[in-house]
Amino acid sequence: MVPPSMMRRLAVFIGLRYITSSRADGFGAFVSLFSFLAMSLGVMVLIVVLSVMNGFDREIKTRLLEVIPHATINVPGGLADWQALAGSLDHGALAAAMPYTEAQAMLTSDAHFQGVSVQGVLADASNYRSISGPSPLAAEVEKLQSGSYGVVLGALLARSLGVVEGDRLLLTLPELSVTPLGVFPRVKQVTVLGIFQVGAQIDSGVAFMHMHDLGRLLRMGTKVNGLRLFFDDPFIMPGLPVLRAGMAAQGYQLETWQQSMAQLFQAIRTEKTVVGLLLSVIIGVAAFNIVASLVLMVNEKRKDIAVLRSLGMMPATVAAIFRTQGGVTGVLGVACGVAAGCLLAPNIGELVAFLEGLAGDQVFDPELYFITVLPSHLQWLDVVLVGSLGVVLSVFATLYPAWRAGKVPPAEALRYE
Repeated sequence: MVPPSMMRRLAVFIGLRYITSSRADGFGAFVSLFSFLAMSLGVMVLIVVLSVMNGFDREIKTRLLEVIPHATINVPGGLADWQALAGSLDHGALAAAMPYTEAQAMLTSDAHFQGVSVQGVLADASNYRSISGPSPLAAEVEKLQSGSYGVVLGALLARSLGVVEGDRLLLTLPELSVTPLGVFPRVKQVTVLGIFQVGAQIDSGVAFMHMHDLGRLLRMGTKVNGLRLFFDDPFIMPGLPVLRAGMAAQGYQLETWQQSMAQLFQAIRTEKTVVGLLLSVIIGVAAFNIVASLVLMVNEKRKDIAVLRSLGMMPATVAAIFRTQGGVTGVLGVACGVAAGCLLAPNIGELVAFLEGLAGDQVFDPELYFITVLPSHLQWLDVVLVGSLGVVLSVFATLYPAWRAGKVPPAEALRYE
């Protein structure tokens, strides 16, 4: 009796011989090559696209963290002594804690108006920290001086209002002023002192004023709405659970940047999932090609299968031959696709820039887009998931053709030979 290990080695040997044989049928060989290339292309494209979406996600987060605080402590009713609260915080991982005021308002120019969130801040550039270098907001905030009633606008907001630095706007607050002539909303003329651009939706809906000026307009006196917190690492923020518990015990609300932008990040994750599922169809098509190529190969090798069965080979061993052939084709395709994807994904931005130079045109027009270079961030978890999906589909694609090969009757196949 032949040992099972020897039969397995024999099945692998014959399966590999079928792959490398130069006598294979032309159409079957073409389908096998096509399935290999389709698997490689599908895996490569999926890795590159997921890396580009990771790059956009990281780019958006980086740009947002150049403007928004890493966490915010909101005090219902206002905070009179913000220095005491800031001094009570654990400054181990906390880089800065600064007061702020905030209000919803409407800015009006000569021909346009738009609702915005007006944030009152202190004009100290050292309080604005960026994880990617100097914050583009810091230099503009330094222009705000108490009593000047100036504003700093985002680029999209300034464009929609049709204003530039030095222009004047009307700031209308949802606060009523009672006069002998009646009740009117509180209106103040302000001057555009600076325009910042970070390339996110915050450019279109936020205006900054000096905290004292906004406080006077809101009649808050010395009170502020809370504190803006900046951590050394906004992605980790160690000690945050303890800080959150302490603020909750005092009746204060602590909100992180992940919470304030939760809807945006959820939309990005959903988009990545949907795009990944749609592009996975390419790998599925490649798996179906493996099925087709193996079915053709089984029909071509019916005489060989009958001879092997007549010599005593078991159906399971025959099936293992074709599982080896299809599995090796699929796994090699996945391996080549992973290698190509890992090489292309980190360099996709440079490749697109090179093609733009050859074509003399730009994919991302600087007049329309804030991001002019295609971002990419390769995550090994995505590589592992895509590679595993390709291997699993390749293995499953071999089951039906291999089962059919094991069911070929020897006598029927050799009747007319």
